[in-house]
Formats: sequence, structure tokens, C-alpha cells
Amino acid sequence: MRTALVDNGSLEPAAHAGLRSAAARISERAGIPVDAVSWRHSDRAAPGGPARTLAPWIRSWLSQGERDFLIVPFLISPGGAVGSALRADLEALAAEAGGFGFAVTQGLSEDALADVVADRVREALAARGLRRPPVIVVDHGGPSRASAAVRDAVAKGARERLGGCVGPVAAASMEAPEGASRGFSRPLLRDALASPGFASGDVLIAPLFLSPGRHAGPDGDLARIARRAQERSAGLRCHFTDLAGSHPAAIGALAGALAEALGAGALP
Repeated sequence: MRTALVDNGSLEPAAHAGLRSAAARISERAGIPVDAVSWRHSDRAAPGGPARTLAPWIRSWLSQGERDFLIVPFLISPGGAVGSALRADLEALAAEAGGFGFAVTQGLSEDALADVVADRVREALAARGLRRPPVIVVDHGGPSRASAAVRDAVAKGARERLGGCVGPVAAASMEAPEGASRGFSRPLLRDALASPGFASGDVLIAPLFLSPGRHAGPDGDLARIARRAQERSAGLRCHFTDLAGSHPAAIGALAGALAEALGAGALP
């Protein structure tokens, strides 16, 4: 059996570097090899050469006689649009190959993510000397209500864990898909940063992203949105927490999910 930590994929080398680091730490905790594999995109990442993506990774192991695969989802919402499409691709690959066994472990729970976000906020408060700033928990935004529900639950859980050390805690998305019926992705981050209580003074943004990249990198989309908001409101000062995926509690939760799947005999 081969095991892989699988993310959505990115053209940014930093994103796959984050995935490789997480896979190595989970492998060390679980005591078995865990490959870093992206669902798509990362085979075109540079510099450093192309990264592995799901279909070629599986076909390579099939050519060597492997027939069982265990997938650990490195996703904020494994039940959302990306997680569903990932499972569909696995089923299509199995049909193409004449059948192979695969299972997907549990991902990061809402409680685990709330713990991580709350701890990242505490770290940022201490490092920057912030006193009770408002906090915005921001995800990517997408077509799935399931993903928006995870974002909202994590923001609520972080608020409960942080208590009086922060001001109001809001949930927002980086972007929203087209269509009036998809208002569950809103408010957008740009709008949240113009709303009462969040448009001036110190505001702490907690990205609900696992790895750096085009969106959550130092000069990514989130940083640019924050800079534009500061240009509109001269008294606004945006600060960012570290990302969720490298936090020890996130690594521990995924290693635990892998151990549970192995102990339960995830594959027939």
C-alpha cells in the first residue's frame, strides 16, 4: 500500500514545499512513508522541477504492481468541491486501470482547525503586541456550501477559544464564484475590511489556508487585498497570522487520522 498527503495543487513552488514538509512530518509521526502529491497543477511548478500529481503518481505505482492507495487530504474542507472532485478522479482512475483499492482518511476537523486558528492568533498577538484587535478568518471561497460552513464554524470556534483577548471575530472569503445564489461565500475580505469595527486600527487576518502560494503567500492575493484596504482607509493596519498547515496540531491531527485509518483497516 502507498500513502500520499494530497492537496489541491498550485503553480507556486512554495505551496508544494509546504506540502512536502507536512508529508515528511506526518510520515515521521505515523512511522510509514507518506508521499507529497498534488491533485493537479503542481507538475508545472518551477523552480526546483515538477512536483508529483495524482494521476501520474498512481499510474507509476500501478506499473510496479501496487494496487492499494491511502489518501490523506491536505484540504481545509475535504467534503467541499475539491474533495468531491478528488474522489471522482480516484474512481475514474480505478475504472481506467481495471480497478484498484483506495481509501481517503479523515481530514482536519472543524474543532482541530479552530484550535489551530486560535493558537495562530495568540502567536500574532504576542509577536506584534496587539491588544484586543478584531479578527477576520478568511478562506478561499468557492462553489460549495460545505466549505463556507467549515469557514463559519472555524471562526465561531476560534472566537469561543480566544475569549476576551480579541475584539469581534468575523468570517470572510477571498473571492466568491459568480451567481447570486452563492452568497454563502460572502462577505468578501475586501468588504469585511470596509465594515464597521474592521475598517480602522489594527485588524488581524487569519488565513484559513494550509500552505503559502498565489493566494496566501507574502505577496499573494490576500496581502494585496489588505494593502488596497489600507490605501482606502488611512487608519487601517492589517496584520496576518501564520498559516494553518504547518502548525503542530494540524500535523498531529492528520497523523492521527492516518493512524486511525490504518488501525481500522481502511482498505479491504
